[in-house]
Amino acid sequence: MSRLGPSLAAAVALAILSFPWSAWALAPAQPNDAQRDTLRELVRALDKRHYRHLKLDDRFSEELFDLYLKRLDLARTYLLASDVGALEPCRTRLDDELKAAALDCGYQIYNRFQERLAQRLEANLAYLTSDAQFDFDQAETLPIDTDKKPWLADAAAADDYWRRRMKDALLRLQMSGKEPQAARELLIKRYRTQLHRLNQQTADDAFEVYANVVAGMYDPHTSFMDARSMENFQISMSLSLEGIGAVLQSEDEHTKVVRVVPGGPADKDGRLHAGDRITGVAQGREQEMVDVIGWRLDDVVDLIRGKKGTEVRLEVLPARSGVAGKSQELVLVREQVKLEEQAARGDVISVPHDGEQTRLGVITLPTFYMDFEAYRNRDENFRSTTRDVFNILQQFRSENVDGIIVDLRNNGGGSLYEATALTDLFIDPGPVVQIRHADRSLSLDQLAERPAMYRGPLVVLINRLSASASEIFAAAIQDYGRGLVLGSQSFGKGTVQVITPLREGQLKLTQSKFYRISGDSTQERGVVPDIAFPSLYDPKEIGENAQDRALPWDRIDPVNFERYDYTRDLTQLLAAAHDRRVATDPDWHYLTGELALVEKNRALREVPLRRADRERLEREREEALFALANQQRAAKGQPAYADLDAWRKDRGTTGDRSEEAAAEEAGDPPGKPDPTKDTLLKEAGNVLADYVQMIAARRQQVASGTGIDP
Repeated sequence: MSRLGPSLAAAVALAILSFPWSAWALAPAQPNDAQRDTLRELVRALDKRHYRHLKLDDRFSEELFDLYLKRLDLARTYLLASDVGALEPCRTRLDDELKAAALDCGYQIYNRFQERLAQRLEANLAYLTSDAQFDFDQAETLPIDTDKKPWLADAAAADDYWRRRMKDALLRLQMSGKEPQAARELLIKRYRTQLHRLNQQTADDAFEVYANVVAGMYDPHTSFMDARSMENFQISMSLSLEGIGAVLQSEDEHTKVVRVVPGGPADKDGRLHAGDRITGVAQGREQEMVDVIGWRLDDVVDLIRGKKGTEVRLEVLPARSGVAGKSQELVLVREQVKLEEQAARGDVISVPHDGEQTRLGVITLPTFYMDFEAYRNRDENFRSTTRDVFNILQQFRSENVDGIIVDLRNNGGGSLYEATALTDLFIDPGPVVQIRHADRSLSLDQLAERPAMYRGPLVVLINRLSASASEIFAAAIQDYGRGLVLGSQSFGKGTVQVITPLREGQLKLTQSKFYRISGDSTQERGVVPDIAFPSLYDPKEIGENAQDRALPWDRIDPVNFERYDYTRDLTQLLAAAHDRRVATDPDWHYLTGELALVEKNRALREVPLRRADRERLEREREEALFALANQQRAAKGQPAYADLDAWRKDRGTTGDRSEEAAAEEAGDPPGKPDPTKDTLLKEAGNVLADYVQMIAARRQQVASGTGIDP
């Protein structure tokens, strides 16, 4: 049976309309005086200190109402249209309550959602523990375009949607290797666990949710942190966490990977990426996988953390597999992320160019760091980004490199001082970045102060995960015309946050905004490369402009600075040479072909629930990638993969560790850049080799009196 029978329909209707089980036991959250005092302090701090000045009026209230409902019910799968209608009087009341430090509407909305959530979990359990069957031969679909999805019309619409959603969950589990009954039992356990956790919610949870939404009205980096959230924040800032080395966030019912921390276990393993969703966590290789869909982020993080040297298993839905893809299981060894593993490294690579080898230095920079403790202790050998890169540049000078690539891919930022100091190694004294504060005053105290150490050909390589301090460095190099910026448009995180204590908890708020010396903000727009490479990440899902209520891009007056114009008149020539080269590059063809398939999957607005259709989608995706891989190998004179199994094993989709991890175990230097396996780095090297050649040609023209010194 694929539809509810009369008795089952009645049981589900009873679950939804009569709330016979824990929905009745779910006591509504009630605010207390301490929370009201904390809210008063929070509102005052936001009004006085935040960069964005907002007026608490009806417009604010309406936008807060919509944002609150979105945060509670992102996919619009729990609340009914009638619920939203019943809450409508709060739409224009929230601003008045905030002024009075009242929480009536905030808790009313929260309690209504919690009530509906409890009812839905009970209804789902009633369905799954009955004799209802799912027909995986029936042609039907599940809508996934949540941005345009209306609120559920009524209980019947909710029942039908959730029947299909449970069917989708069971289908995913079965396609990932679980037997039908085991898949059903896992789903039952998932809902029971969620229901148990729901009944443990307190008024503190209600306040944290609402206070975070109020803070989030100002921008996505402003948030309220209770004691537990503050502890997690401090651990992430100190990099003392013994875990997998990944930044996570909640999205709908999933735990989503925002960023993989360079030098951490996940980064070394190479299979976990930004955008992936963690659906299960297990301790070691033998213990049962704990389904974490619907869990609080803090609780998922607690499961993933553990002692150094212990193993943790993750069940992951890879972002690149698309909405209809299968889960993948990873085994990672927990480690403490150390400063040494975050440190800059320098390597020399050879790029074949016009029949010769061009020697290029590659500076891989995972973050902008400084050992503040050693600095405070006046240790003259303290580690920092700039000190380490200074030593690398000396090494490159002794090895006579022809040009340098600064690789800032996946670099999420760090110390502003170090970003400025690093720029100082490549430019002569001058301004690096402007900072505008909440009172609209400007600071221009981030300056390059010494003569440049390196003046040769320079390329900066960025991607969508290059953020904050990375963008300041790349923007300065670009504005001065000191070098070329290659890659994909950066993240767009151009703001500065500070922490302020409240009566209960703390508030992280945005107080300042970065501006380039050209006057452009790095906020939201980020840095646009001189020559664009394909993006491995979906810019609609990852980046500042993908977040709610991000501060907008804008401009202020530029400052006076002298351009180098090393790239003058060369960028178009280099872009044309790049286009000609990649048109016949088999590695580039494979990369763009793979990304086209990923984009095709992203474009799906509904997924099929018939198993044959779902398997066909997965098979077509794998066959297309298999064909691309064999085309690539044929163009490079390599033997074709014999079959899909051989391709899967080489690709690392069988659970094997990455090539880099395997190479490290074999004794090869870990992390050494390899252009033969990194298509974007290879092409950055080719562009830089062209750049080196063009500059040399210009200088020959100058020497002969027929050209202008570049």
